[in-house]
Amino acid sequence: MDISVVVPLYNEEESIAELHAWIKRVMDENKFSYEVIFCNDGSTDHSWDVIEKLAGQYPEVHGISFRRNYGKSPALYCGFDKVEGDVVITMDADLQDSPDEIPELYRMIKEDGYDLVSGYKMNRRQGDPLSKTIPTKLFNATARKVSGIHNLHDFNCGLKAYRKDVVKSIEVYGEMHRYIPYLAKNAGFTKIGEKRVHHQARQHGVSKFMGWNRFVNGYLDLMSLWFISTFGRKPMHVFGFLGSIMFLIGLLSAISVGAYKLICLYNGNNPGLVTDSPYFYISLTTMLIGTQLFLAGFLGDMISRNSQERNNYQINKVI
Repeated sequence: MDISVVVPLYNEEESIAELHAWIKRVMDENKFSYEVIFCNDGSTDHSWDVIEKLAGQYPEVHGISFRRNYGKSPALYCGFDKVEGDVVITMDADLQDSPDEIPELYRMIKEDGYDLVSGYKMNRRQGDPLSKTIPTKLFNATARKVSGIHNLHDFNCGLKAYRKDVVKSIEVYGEMHRYIPYLAKNAGFTKIGEKRVHHQARQHGVSKFMGWNRFVNGYLDLMSLWFISTFGRKPMHVFGFLGSIMFLIGLLSAISVGAYKLICLYNGNNPGLVTDSPYFYISLTTMLIGTQLFLAGFLGDMISRNSQERNNYQINKVI
């Protein structure tokens, strides 16, 4: 199979049939063999009814429906698990991503040899408010700096193309869909490109994402991903090191406090009780914090080796 199109969606009943018709037209014109996987993220409207109707009419249509709303990353994770095409295309269901971009994205993967190609909505539609565009610019600048992928301008663009090996090798969880290029890079897929894509005006409904909230969550996710990619498999290296340093500093400080009193007693002076010195309590606190950091590293190491529930999602139906 040439192409798998994965479409995560939440309450997009007005757009699904139109999007499928658009995808079908592009695929038929280019004679691609393909499948379309709609991932219904617990929609409360009639989105799943539309998907079921399309699946009954068109054999290339498949669907996954969650019992409740989990988020875009879990929808993509489950969609990636089902894909069979050599090239995987992801796009949003709101008709802002144009299926007309698919042939060129496919060519860039197959002929230019990219592992991943991310869309770049260079000229965003006027319908996007400043509360969405300004945080997006700040978010992308931060993501480029931390990830080291300097040629991407729009990390969060829903329109992307992947080599099949990429989506089968990465784990998208939480809200990490924003950082799939970073996840791919950490998995060893370093040939990452960008394509300027046409940004359509939203025709139905309203955006499901608020700008500033997305920026704050995105920043926290980025810091989490940076830490996991750097120390995720070795939390003991960072927490254990910091804990050992703090414990050693506290121990040396406590020894200094005790030594000072012994020197004073030897010289016939009365230094008072050790517990009267604030440095005694600072030393104890430092030793306790160091011990806690060391234990945090140890527990983190144990958890990272034994976690099995990260992607346990309750799927209601699969077509």
